[in-house]
Amino acid sequence: MTSTDRVSGNSLFTAEQLLRISAYGVQQPLSEGDMVFLAGQLSPDLIVIIEGGVDLVQAATVGAPEEVLARFGPGEFVGELNLLTGQRIFVSGRVTKPGLYLHIAQSDFRRVMSDEPDISDILLRALIERRERLQGNGAARAITVVGSLFSSPSLALRTYAARQQLAHTWFDAESVTGLSLLRSTRTTVDQLPVVILPDRVIKNATPGELAQHVGLSVPPGSDSLVDLAVVGAGPAGLAAAMYGASEGLATILLDSVGTGGQAASSARIENYLGFPSGLSGTELTSKALVQAEKFGARLYSPCRVVKLDTSAEHLELLLDDDSVVRARAVIIATGAHYRGLPLEGWARLEGAGIYYAATEIEARLCGNRPVTVIGGANSAGQAALFLAERGSHVTIAMRRSDPASTMSAYLLDRLKAHRLITILPATEVTLLTGTDSLSSIVLTDRVTDHAIERECHGLFCFIGAEPATEWLSDSGVSTDHDGFILTDAPARGGEFQPEAYELLARAPLPFETSVPTVFAVGDVRHGSMKRVAAAVGEGASAVHSVHAAIGVQN
Repeated sequence: MTSTDRVSGNSLFTAEQLLRISAYGVQQPLSEGDMVFLAGQLSPDLIVIIEGGVDLVQAATVGAPEEVLARFGPGEFVGELNLLTGQRIFVSGRVTKPGLYLHIAQSDFRRVMSDEPDISDILLRALIERRERLQGNGAARAITVVGSLFSSPSLALRTYAARQQLAHTWFDAESVTGLSLLRSTRTTVDQLPVVILPDRVIKNATPGELAQHVGLSVPPGSDSLVDLAVVGAGPAGLAAAMYGASEGLATILLDSVGTGGQAASSARIENYLGFPSGLSGTELTSKALVQAEKFGARLYSPCRVVKLDTSAEHLELLLDDDSVVRARAVIIATGAHYRGLPLEGWARLEGAGIYYAATEIEARLCGNRPVTVIGGANSAGQAALFLAERGSHVTIAMRRSDPASTMSAYLLDRLKAHRLITILPATEVTLLTGTDSLSSIVLTDRVTDHAIERECHGLFCFIGAEPATEWLSDSGVSTDHDGFILTDAPARGGEFQPEAYELLARAPLPFETSVPTVFAVGDVRHGSMKRVAAAVGEGASAVHSVHAAIGVQN
């Protein structure tokens, strides 16, 4: 693959398709050297070449000259996945041949995606392929991240960039290239991680700061009313956003961490309908995000909601930066927070040997060194298989004495048969060792009290979670004694507020909470199945209730 075909993808339209798509834009003659869009723009136009040619150019960055990433000719379009996501673009489009160019604005691009299925398919396939090429072949110099392998902030930044499908390049601060970048940007070790963008350098970078610069944070002063605000971008929230947007609701999706929720931490999901060979949680949720954005849903992340105000004319979500999102309906899909162990050094070693997900990032950090997985559910078993298949010897430590009581039979059989996996029932981690990163742990058998120290360079924790509902205090949304949200039938039994529905002269709708037009789906909901397929079904079903609730409200 040459340097000029890294991101082109299949984007050729037929003469008949060109004629149809021309109705959505404005044709303009352009001369050689004109720019059809510039690096730094938010949501640039879709550019279709009627006659002429355009180079996709990446500007010179620290230590690298200008580079032509792709060349496009007649019948092709110039654009990348940011056309869907609304992210800032970090490359420029330069006219190389005078000709005629079709400019399609964002609002009209959305109409194309909705009204022209065959053209939409061509656009979508090319957009996804181009982003994958940018992510996979080192062409993505526009966002460069330098950090330490054994640093929680660095891991958080890498995980965020991966989940949001940001085309970026990562360098270890101790590598030759990493050290060179630190010198050229005058960055010291205590200022890591650092993000190098074409127009600035962000030291001690956080996901939130990166989001602001790429256009994934809520725009300042954005208080317009939306039909549906979905809080939480796990499978349930993604399904709600996708179905809401596809059914014509102005929909936004807010997430405090990044796309995928707990599902994104699953190395392999093998019991999801339609995927007999299984797929990773990251693959499932990243495709779901693109699907939601295809229909017009907008994702803002990281974006932490700190309060739900149900007393105003419309529902109001207060964000941690004091921004307010106003919505006619809210679907809560915040899932749950990961549980850790009350051990000395636990917080210090999070991200430096202690992980709550088993993805390619964590696997590469551990290499083929010994690791331990804590937990007895399917998520723990899948993580163990994933890590063992990448060469690590994996110990599974679970509190229960009978693994079959919490883990699927097919998975347990596979774990027992794997030569690199050891299962230790009735066993707990009781001590951590390591300064900058985890080096060993002590495992204690709860039946015999026998303790043994083992080398461990990755401790993967899958011991459950607590519902993320602390932000709902004073909102009127009822929860059970564990903090899970009560909805429709379960909510009618005690803590519910029937007077709210008496005023509306209707019963609560499926997935509706004690506050009308506020819904809850997925793991955060009392009585949920805690399965990906069930969460997706709940998210989709809740949208039907949203339509009914908004209709009654009108």
